[in-house]
Amino acid sequence: MLFELSGAQWQTALFFQTEGFSTAMMHPHTEVRFINAAIGYGVFATQLIPKGTIIWILDEHDQAFDESYPATLDPVQRRCFLKYSYRDERGFYILCGDIARFVNHSFHSSCIATPYKFELASRDIHPGDELTDDYGYFNLDKPFYCFPELGTARTKVMPDDILHYYPEWDRQAADAMRLFNKVEQPLKHLIDHKFMAKVTAIAAGDAKMDSILACYYDRTATLTAVS
Repeated sequence: MLFELSGAQWQTALFFQTEGFSTAMMHPHTEVRFINAAIGYGVFATQLIPKGTIIWILDEHDQAFDESYPATLDPVQRRCFLKYSYRDERGFYILCGDIARFVNHSFHSSCIATPYKFELASRDIHPGDELTDDYGYFNLDKPFYCFPELGTARTKVMPDDILHYYPEWDRQAADAMRLFNKVEQPLKHLIDHKFMAKVTAIAAGDAKMDSILACYYDRTATLTAVS
């Protein structure tokens, strides 16, 4: 669904959503916490979230904006908008209406995206653990330089990372899905009906999971420069 908001309306909406820190369609056992001045806020587990659990799902709280929309904002609004949004496979900017926009990046992320508009816990996430994503599957507009992490040679996220790392992300997602029917799923009822039959079959072992490549936004056809 595409919501047409003016810059002032969008800024007001973001303010109230941020102030409220609504979990919306993040897993109910999560909350926003301040980390430090360099990183800012992050999302943390308040109870055990087992591997294979849906931790976030796209829903009507999340707003989709055409790729031309950032150009209509003033520089301050545009910088904030781009910071808290990601791009889907169509090139639309998705601004989450929940605390998902405070989920930080990690090359060893505790969550993994799927082609079915939800994310899974890629390992057990214990109380006090931070929920993280690899920003590589979010179709960034430009490189994102990261804090160094042990165990990886990667130092930045690139717009085309999905094309290079999808085999590992596919493996992680498929491994998490093996536990889908063995853990509580408080967000399962929100799965888009067009994906439900496929997800049910995958969880039962009767179908193969689609690749995260389905989430890739191919800029070779239409590329809009965003400054």
